Amino acid sequence: MDIEQFLPLIIPLVVIQLGLMVFCLFDLKNRESVRHLPKWGWALVIILGELVGPIVYLFIGRGDS
Repeated sequence: MDIEQFLPLIIPLVVIQLGLMVFCLFDLKNRESVRHLPKWGWALVIILGELVGPIVYLFIGRGDS
């Protein structure tokens, strides 16, 4: 198998992952309070959690502000 076969599938996933990560990090920076973890903990989840980390932050970690 050649990697070039999978590029049309991989490139959009990488773009979505990076976009979600950037959006969540900006949201985290501007939010006064978050739930369940300190802000630095959520930053680690967002960055190291690849595609799942930002989604977990959006559904579980966002505070009420």
